[in-house]
Amino acid sequence: MERDEWDAVTKPKLLGFTAGFVVFLLLVFKSEPGFVFLVDHANLLFHEAGHPIVGIFSSRLETYGGTIGQLTFPVVLAASFWRKRDAISFAGSVIWFFENWLNIARYMADARTQELPLVGGGDHDWATIFGRWGLLAHDTQIAGVVKATGWIGMMMAFAWILWRGWRDRTRAGEPGI
Repeated sequence: MERDEWDAVTKPKLLGFTAGFVVFLLLVFKSEPGFVFLVDHANLLFHEAGHPIVGIFSSRLETYGGTIGQLTFPVVLAASFWRKRDAISFAGSVIWFFENWLNIARYMADARTQELPLVGGGDHDWATIFGRWGLLAHDTQIAGVVKATGWIGMMMAFAWILWRGWRDRTRAGEPGI
């Protein structure tokens, strides 16, 4: 059952979301190259689970399954919260989706050097993918674009919540943020 109007982003919700986002950003900047312990271990779990799940359908596409797997769960959550018109949860899911791009970029940038430890051993996904596409020599440039897109996506989700909070407050006759 879809609703037309989003849940209001009240001042307490906005303050809580902002505080959470600031803490999250601090963790990203202070952690070992952008690896946020709890979030990125979950991302890694979804990544590793994606390989065999996609592999059921195509052994050639199994290599892509890791990245598909780690992006699928935040997308499913975002779609669910979109349908429920839960703005705060939707934005949080979108931020999680784009935070994944930071680690995908890190993995991409490692395609030639292959210095990152691989959980399952075996082949390096992005070395294989870029090798297939003839793009291995451009791993770091592509990773830079992916990383920038991740940051832009997270900031846009946060900006959207700020805008929703401002709009909901002014519609309610309260002063803006």
